[in-house]
Amino acid sequence: MEGPGQEAYEERMRRSLDPEGYEDPGIKGSHLSLGEMSRAGAGTGSPLHAWRARAEELTPLRQYLPSRRGCYDLDGRRRAAGAPPGQASRRGGGQPPSVTDVDLEAAGSRRPVSQRDTHEGYVELHELVMDVTKELCWMEAGHWLKLEEDFKEAGHWGQPHLSFLTYRSLLEIRRALAKGAVLLDVAATSLAAIAHVLIDQMIYEGQIKPQDRDDILRTLLLQHKHPSEAESVRTLLPAQLQRSGTSRAETEQPLLREQQPLEMRRLAGAEQSPSGATRPQLPEKIPEDAEATLVLVGCAAFLEQPTLAFVRLKAAVTLDAVLEVPLPVRFLFVVLGPDTPNVSYHEIGRAVATMMSERVFRRDAYLAEGRQDLLRGVEDFLEASIVLPPTETPNEQLLRSLVPLQHELLRRRYQPPEKVAGEGFLKDLGLEEPAPEDDDPLRRTGRPFGGLVRDIRRRYPKYLSDIKDALSPQCLAAVIFIYFAALSPAVTFGGLLSEKTKGMMGVSELLISTCVQCVLFSIFSAQPLLVVGFSGPLLVFEEAFYSFCSANGMEYIVGRVWIGFWLILVVLVVVACEGSVLVRYLSRYTQEIFSFLISLIFIYETFSKLVTIFKDHPLKRHYDVKADVEPKVPEPNTALLSLVLMAGTFFLAFFLRKFKNSAFLPGTARRLIGDFGVPISIFIMALVDFFIKDTYTQKLNVPKGLEVTNSSARGWFINPMGNDNPFPIWMMFASVVPALLVFILIFLETQITTLIVSKPERKLVKGSGFHLDLLLIVAMGGLAALFGMPWLSATTVRTITHANALTVMSKTSAPGEKSQILEVKEQRISGLLVAVLIGVSILMEPILKYIPLAVLFGIFLYMGVTSLFGIQLFDRILLLLMPPKYHPDEPYVTRVKTWRMHLFTFIQIIVLALLWVVKSTPASLALPFVLILTVPLRRFLLPRIFRDIELKCLDADDAVVTFEEAEGTDVYNEVQMPS
Repeated sequence: MEGPGQEAYEERMRRSLDPEGYEDPGIKGSHLSLGEMSRAGAGTGSPLHAWRARAEELTPLRQYLPSRRGCYDLDGRRRAAGAPPGQASRRGGGQPPSVTDVDLEAAGSRRPVSQRDTHEGYVELHELVMDVTKELCWMEAGHWLKLEEDFKEAGHWGQPHLSFLTYRSLLEIRRALAKGAVLLDVAATSLAAIAHVLIDQMIYEGQIKPQDRDDILRTLLLQHKHPSEAESVRTLLPAQLQRSGTSRAETEQPLLREQQPLEMRRLAGAEQSPSGATRPQLPEKIPEDAEATLVLVGCAAFLEQPTLAFVRLKAAVTLDAVLEVPLPVRFLFVVLGPDTPNVSYHEIGRAVATMMSERVFRRDAYLAEGRQDLLRGVEDFLEASIVLPPTETPNEQLLRSLVPLQHELLRRRYQPPEKVAGEGFLKDLGLEEPAPEDDDPLRRTGRPFGGLVRDIRRRYPKYLSDIKDALSPQCLAAVIFIYFAALSPAVTFGGLLSEKTKGMMGVSELLISTCVQCVLFSIFSAQPLLVVGFSGPLLVFEEAFYSFCSANGMEYIVGRVWIGFWLILVVLVVVACEGSVLVRYLSRYTQEIFSFLISLIFIYETFSKLVTIFKDHPLKRHYDVKADVEPKVPEPNTALLSLVLMAGTFFLAFFLRKFKNSAFLPGTARRLIGDFGVPISIFIMALVDFFIKDTYTQKLNVPKGLEVTNSSARGWFINPMGNDNPFPIWMMFASVVPALLVFILIFLETQITTLIVSKPERKLVKGSGFHLDLLLIVAMGGLAALFGMPWLSATTVRTITHANALTVMSKTSAPGEKSQILEVKEQRISGLLVAVLIGVSILMEPILKYIPLAVLFGIFLYMGVTSLFGIQLFDRILLLLMPPKYHPDEPYVTRVKTWRMHLFTFIQIIVLALLWVVKSTPASLALPFVLILTVPLRRFLLPRIFRDIELKCLDADDAVVTFEEAEGTDVYNEVQMPS
């Protein structure tokens, strides 16, 4: 056991001690024989009693002991610092004991204890081995940073993985901790000082014999090594500690009895190839304020039973040449015991390390006032653990059924039924307290415009920070990205709007309207993360209203002006009455029916326009080709090329969306390509059309500069009394009906988008303003109609993309761990700059005029198809065609009978069919009114058919908030309306 390297190491340790306390000759010479130990209980003259008396006299030694030593009898009663085991401290009579801060914490209120700082944890497990020079040393066997990493036999660190523990090891910890030494708030500053205090406490409590003191002390002060290709716990012989004088051969005993470690038998089984570096880049992963736990395990042949000792230091200290990373150590676990066939100290050490890496148990360890608190922490850990019975698993798919149970156990563990350990408990666990009722933006005040006033008071005081927070490179990157994300649909909808309104409004009007309204919204809004733009529902209304006006001989563009006037009046009344609170009654049931209908309209319109192209340019053997293209003269190959452009644009955009969530290329490059998928698709297919010179395709009609799309029919200002003919007076008043329809569409999409972006998971801190934002958007749209420009609404997809681009995620402290939100750059500048760039884009006429309309049809189809993927109704329709054994493990499937789930789906399909019939008739303007009728249907009729638990599963808002796209997941899964 002795060697020149070990002697030098011990000498350095001795010099780090307080010579007045630990160089005491009495304590150094305290060796007891086995015979003396057998007489230890023979009375006050026994050697053990003499040793204890000697230990009590060592005043300098007590500077390292806590004010409450954490010494308990087996019945849980705390005894005084100097009382022998079995004699509890007495408070009554005699001299009152000294009162310390910890004693005050223990006296009734736990408030001071709950305010004790807690930190992120890093754990290292060191095992007692025999190195290549035949000297005992501590070798790192693994480390934990939430996940476990162990050193492989191939000479490299393995991939981080979940720790799979044996139930027996957890029971051994529970049993050993109930009898082992527990020292809390030890004021030691070196490993040697900790070791002296710990051994004295273990002897004091009868855990070890006094004659073994020096052997165990020397063992605890052995050199600590870290694995390399040359030596590791996989290649070195485990050692067994013997008493002084034992031959070297007897120390070379297996610690694990050749048992393969549990983590080597994981179900995944596949060995990961080395990444090239033999040492993990730990400093980059560890949080700045982390504190370490050191776990030491080894075999000691002279011990009669396994012994566990727990030490919590009063202040974390950096131990020289111990850990692999320079972190201060707060906790120390020591597990020693005899070589027993049924006990694996390696597995016990792994279990201890795993518990200390778990945030709730680590919190318990920080706040523990004694042994019983630690035992309760272990019991809580066991209650939240899952035990697999020793039965064969036919396939790994069956293990997935454990995930919901684990989620439920974690929910109970992280959200205890009563408030634990003070106000900061949930905050330290990453669970924010619910917002106070007064801060709820959808709570009625009972005063006219009370909600609007409260929105202004809540948001405008933070105006200066809205500007300061924009001074970040992330905001600049978001501006570039959101510009293209907003420009593509503006051009697409502008082209389609021009076609449906015969040029009364088009790309020019939509770009200018988007620019002006977005600038004003960015300046005055309560939630500047919303992206205002044109959307599918508004396009459907514009087409229906244009058809209505054409059929009745009225000027469409003038009718929009009167609708705009009524819009302003309606929104004032609604905001004054705090009507935004009604958004609470819009359940997923109504949202999904509407979004499914809009998606169907998108898809139907795409193929309808394609059929129109085939009718205008049919496929035939001979064509009468003219030098110039004439409207009614068929052109060769026009229909086929339009089909290719439309399908090519759709499939290319769809592929790039899937590619974003694939496993190819680095994540940054992959997301960059996927995020710009729509502009890339438009550019590529427009380029294809550009190089095909001999085939005609209809192009996007874009005016030059600030001209209107159809200058012969209208100007920039619309006369409310009529441009060419007087506008009917009765229609001026009747316009309130279509105004209500437009208001319903804007209200639905704007408020639902605000609800999505304001979910607590996104951790926005500046709040939203439902009333103020609705007033701004509707009022600006009403005034825009006076200039012949489209009204807009908040767009769901673009808003979610904007919020995600401004979200700052934490660097994962452990590979495989989900990133957490650090902050969201809630500011106004990014939206303002995007609006200005869109306005400048009106000067891109030389480029935009080369975009074929068939390419825009492909984008239209893309928006309709991709919007279906986030709709639960669509998923349940697919389940109608699936055998039940292939149904997914979702609450609406597992907790609702299959036939009742299909009944709910059929009811939605019937309502959807009714809406389609209304849309296809001259009464299509009444579509929003019919949609609103689904709200009372859901609230009053469906509860008579379905039980409450069934409606909670079928109509739950269970869309997952997506920050970083994983494979198969994107923001469309969160969207309930295509935009």
